[in-house]
Amino acid sequence: MIAGSALIGETLPPTRARKLGFIFMTFAGVGVVVVGIFPENTVSALHGLGATLPFTLGNVGVIVLGLSLELPRVLRLVTLTLGVMALAALVFYASSHYLGLGEGGIERLVAYPQTLWLILLGGYLLRKGRERKDDGLARS
Repeated sequence: MIAGSALIGETLPPTRARKLGFIFMTFAGVGVVVVGIFPENTVSALHGLGATLPFTLGNVGVIVLGLSLELPRVLRLVTLTLGVMALAALVFYASSHYLGLGEGGIERLVAYPQTLWLILLGGYLLRKGRERKDDGLARS
């Protein structure tokens, strides 16, 4: 997340919103690293602090990037839906309303949409890059 945000952010035309979205995703990546280094059963305070970054900044970053990146309509809709769904799940998680999924289940609804979006964006960018490469070969 950290490296991807830096690399992708540098290749796109800069706008304030895009920069902010990628900065948020970078901090979310730092949080994911902290969560990995400090599992909940070791130093729970650091684990919780680390989880707060992707849960909040990461999901807000998804929404900001969904609004600011030039994406196909369907990918933009999926992006915004995933970001809003994750933030709504965060409200339920923070208020201990687990919607019958248990604490771990609702926690996954906060975290996994961001991961799914990163995979979708990566696939889209790979496909877009291949199409440009193929267009260049066809013209040669």
